[in-house]
Amino acid sequence: MVPEPASPARILVVDDDQVMVSLLHTLLQLDGFEVIGAHPHESIVEVARAGKPDLILMDVFLRGSDGLAILTLLKADPGLAATPVVMCSGMDLGEQCMQRGAHAFLIKPYAPDQLIHTIRACLAEPGSPKGQY
Repeated sequence: MVPEPASPARILVVDDDQVMVSLLHTLLQLDGFEVIGAHPHESIVEVARAGKPDLILMDVFLRGSDGLAILTLLKADPGLAATPVVMCSGMDLGEQCMQRGAHAFLIKPYAPDQLIHTIRACLAEPGSPKGQY
């Protein structure tokens, strides 16, 4: 009997730059991930509850929203607190993100290999923070 193939990890991408969302969607799908998206004006917590992602990739600066505040809400939600969150920004805000519960921080621009490595590290050991990349 052939075992069922493992389902791909689901990544929730939260960014207000639609070009970046499209690029990330393509990159992550090519690497075998299932991608779900959310618009910053939506309740990210509600989207995450409904979508049940294995990992959330979120920009710090979102038009009309604060990624750090959303991160705090995600980590306060009992159903989402254990979900790894990778934060990213063009500014070095890694320390603030890690203090609020992020599992990793990427400074933009980051290389595709760096993103994939970070995601895979967070998925391999979701309970342990990885730090800044």
